[in-house]
Amino acid sequence: MKIPALRAKIGNWDYYVTTLTFEQVDKFVSKVDENLHKSESLKDLIQRSITDNYKGVKEYIINQQELFFNSLVLAVYDDYPDWQEIEFKYDETETYQMGLLDFPSQHKIFPVDGQHRVEGIKAALKEKPELKDQQIAAIFIGHKNDDSGKQRTRRLFTTLNRYAKPVSPDYVIALEEDDVVAIMTRNLLEEYDLFTGKRVISAKQKAIPPKNKEAITSIITLYQANLELFKVFYEENFKKKPTKKVLDKYLKFKPSNEEFEAYKSFCIRFWDAFKTKLSFISEYVNTVENSAEAYRNNETGGNLLFRPIGILPFIKSSLLIYQRKQISFEQIFERFNNVNFEINTKPWLNVVWNPIEKKMIMNSDSVTQSLLIYLYSDNVLTAQEIKKLKEGYASKISSQDVDNVLQGIEN
Repeated sequence: MKIPALRAKIGNWDYYVTTLTFEQVDKFVSKVDENLHKSESLKDLIQRSITDNYKGVKEYIINQQELFFNSLVLAVYDDYPDWQEIEFKYDETETYQMGLLDFPSQHKIFPVDGQHRVEGIKAALKEKPELKDQQIAAIFIGHKNDDSGKQRTRRLFTTLNRYAKPVSPDYVIALEEDDVVAIMTRNLLEEYDLFTGKRVISAKQKAIPPKNKEAITSIITLYQANLELFKVFYEENFKKKPTKKVLDKYLKFKPSNEEFEAYKSFCIRFWDAFKTKLSFISEYVNTVENSAEAYRNNETGGNLLFRPIGILPFIKSSLLIYQRKQISFEQIFERFNNVNFEINTKPWLNVVWNPIEKKMIMNSDSVTQSLLIYLYSDNVLTAQEIKKLKEGYASKISSQDVDNVLQGIEN
């Protein structure tokens, strides 16, 4: 095998930059095995860690027309292949960095970075051999099969894999072009008055900084809310609940315009009702400056729906009522106007709000969601769900009277 390449150097690594066809990857690139460890258990550990996710890569290769990958980093077993320099001149500049990599013998090649891509390519070619001429960028390094060589390559392996920082969730939402929920979230941020301008905050986490007086929620929370809407939309349209596996696969590929418009219509119907039928949300939308100040503070906590840990359970509870009662979002939110959302009062005290420390209480989603449904109407939850709610609520407020713990919180 002879392939054109560029030669370069960084640190104490000489390396070569080139491209390989999928067919060449399939034929010449092997799995990591004894090249990094002698121990059978350690070799097995690495093998399991690099093969768990290759099926997702395979699906991406087969189904994504706008397929693109980062470069593979490949180690050549024992030594470099032969390098044949080619003199290149242009505008009185000459370089010997260009040339041919020649693999005259059966060099063994394994991936230092890109293990899942390699296995995904191999699996994809089994289903679609016509992909064999697709090309992926590759960087070749040398690998010595002795103790110091293995240590050096292991260090590079961990450097490339451990220190590669994943893209933050809000950054993905801002750029993702295949995930229908991300696309819908951007659409709302740009065009829907409840979420435009400063009404949604970009943050590394869901929480909203105490000094913020404008935002109703964060980008990450809005995405999660739209994801809950999508689950119900999917179930209505495909007549089955989406499993996590099905959902993950669906969101990797851009939907048709018809599917997106149908989902968009469902979302707008929900958010329109949310915006117009909940009186305090209408007031928030119509307030020009410091619009969230009246609904979120550090003294009393404010309104449940202006807290990320409150709005998501509310979305989920509304959708469950929608599915079980088969009524409109308008009807649901009109009735929710009768519920007290101030978190410094029962039943939210010590469930989502700590009145002593004056801060939010985490990990109360399930109790919050069930309380919202119960406050809406006590005939939505099943007897078993009410029993579980009583136990959960009693635990939160440290009550021993589980049977009667819900008395006095109804509207």
